[in-house]
Amino acid sequence: MNKAFTRESEGDNGDGDGDGGEGSPALPALPAGARNYLTPQGYRALRRELMALLDDERPKMVETVSWAAKNGDRSENGDYLYGKKRLREIDRRIRFLTKRLDLAEVADPSAHHGSDQVFFGATVSYANAAGEERTVTIKGIDEADSLRGEVSWISPIARALLKAREGDEVALVTPLGVERIEVLEVRYPAPEDDPAA
Repeated sequence: MNKAFTRESEGDNGDGDGDGGEGSPALPALPAGARNYLTPQGYRALRRELMALLDDERPKMVETVSWAAKNGDRSENGDYLYGKKRLREIDRRIRFLTKRLDLAEVADPSAHHGSDQVFFGATVSYANAAGEERTVTIKGIDEADSLRGEVSWISPIARALLKAREGDEVALVTPLGVERIEVLEVRYPAPEDDPAA
């Protein structure tokens, strides 16, 4: 079948653009009408990735594809075929990052430094009824890393914790039913001396 009639929707994130990462899981789509909240550090990281793709990786891949195209039969040219595939992935990731950055609303968690109420960017320690304690940091969808104890602001735990205060008990809806959790501690990063750093 002609490639013009095939879909390249691998890595689709639900909004029509894939995330472009080879083997990367798709990020969740933003809820309808929701803002794409990011911390200043998260915004800078996405912006750095976009600039690296535009200024470095894409031009190098275009050069590789151009070189490979001059080497004869393109249908059996591995450098050309891989290069074209990688170029599509890069372009897909560029579209995704551009769209997410356009929707971004940067919210600095340090603005709440010293507060005991849970807002975006808070690091929250909580305990369940069995006394098991956990700590999570509420971040943006595009920056949360579960391996570092970060959850997105749209996750069930974040939604349960948002606007609660230290000492409050909140209901967390889980697949096994409603679980009562107590907010033990709320922390925010201290304001940076130089926000451009």
